[in-house]
Amino acid sequence: MKINKLHSWNLSYSQAAQLQKRLACKVQFKPLKKPPKLIAGLDCALSSDKKRIIACVVVLGTPDGVLKLSGPSASLRAGFEVVEIKNSVGKLNFPYIPGLLSFREAPACIAAVEKLKIEPDLFLIDGQGIAHPRRLGLAAHLGLFFDKPTIGCAKSRLTGCFEEPPLEKGAYCLLRDRDEIIGAVVRTRTNVKPVFVSVGNKCLLEDAIKITLACAVKYRLPEPTRLAHQMVSKKRIS
Repeated sequence: MKINKLHSWNLSYSQAAQLQKRLACKVQFKPLKKPPKLIAGLDCALSSDKKRIIACVVVLGTPDGVLKLSGPSASLRAGFEVVEIKNSVGKLNFPYIPGLLSFREAPACIAAVEKLKIEPDLFLIDGQGIAHPRRLGLAAHLGLFFDKPTIGCAKSRLTGCFEEPPLEKGAYCLLRDRDEIIGAVVRTRTNVKPVFVSVGNKCLLEDAIKITLACAVKYRLPEPTRLAHQMVSKKRIS
């Protein structure tokens, strides 16, 4: 898969923060042209010795190639099938700094995606999209590299204010930073903690919510990132 070469990774902390501000202006907000047939889930984690970053991308499709996104029963019509899995292990070159996570994790994620033989229609990433103080979380940063529709689905809030959504699956409320809508807090399972969804690139928040819910078949996490997380965890302890 072809990936944009946006910048080098040899940056100071202040340079990285300034770069985020410049790149955030390049994120595109536009409706999806059609439902995706191939969705890639992407996750990464530190190795057990805390010296390396492990990333895994899992590409999922459906037997009939249809992701139904409209109506109250929006879901995968015929279940998921794993199409391709790739991993990468990279040296840890950037410390943990809140708000600069993508400079720590993105190189390993990119290395994993570069190995793909199949080109996904959309990326679902365990991390923030524009729900970030400088509007460029990991999913938004990677979305610019991949130049594909990209959604951030994080387990916790990084910034913004919200009210708890109702307890039923499918309920959500908007995540706001002052007067700006930066994402949504989405209940993917009844009576289970919500996830934090935001645009990464080339989609609208409405698309991001629908796809996240359609991919949350049985668990809190949508299936693409859940499987990527499982693979990363296995690699981490192996």
